Amino acid sequence: MQKYLFLILLPLVSYSQEYNLKSYKIENLDIEEKAPNIHYLGNAWLNRIIETEKDFEYNITLATFSSDSTLDWHKHSTGQVLIIVKGEGYYKEKGEKVIKLKEGDVIKCDKNIEHWHSSTKQNLVSYLAIYGEGNTIWTEKLDKEYYDNIKIEPDVPKY
Repeated sequence: MQKYLFLILLPLVSYSQEYNLKSYKIENLDIEEKAPNIHYLGNAWLNRIIETEKDFEYNITLATFSSDSTLDWHKHSTGQVLIIVKGEGYYKEKGEKVIKLKEGDVIKCDKNIEHWHSSTKQNLVSYLAIYGEGNTIWTEKLDKEYYDNIKIEPDVPKY
């Protein structure tokens, strides 16, 4: 009977492979096309991986910032998730302290929360940005002097 079970399951396995699936693969984190330098300091590369469609409401962009680079203050009309895939960076929301990010960290930023994110002074950062269809609202320039004076407060254990 076990010999025949394979013959019964084989058509099901073949059928499942016939679905028309979209698949995406990130070949390389080193993106060759530089983003236009409009709302950031330093160097940045952006690679749109997935764009919103009729039945899929999310964009996914791979962003890479060289060391000593930062975005200006901004907010989004939809929420945003950042997944750090390489290097180290900073993230700051208006009125909050600067957070140091490293590979594997995930940041969830609610819509209309003013913030910025960047590489560190010594390391590049690459992250996946996941966000809905909507606008980025640039609110103010982040100047180099402010960025150069970033201090990261160590976490104090709470008892």
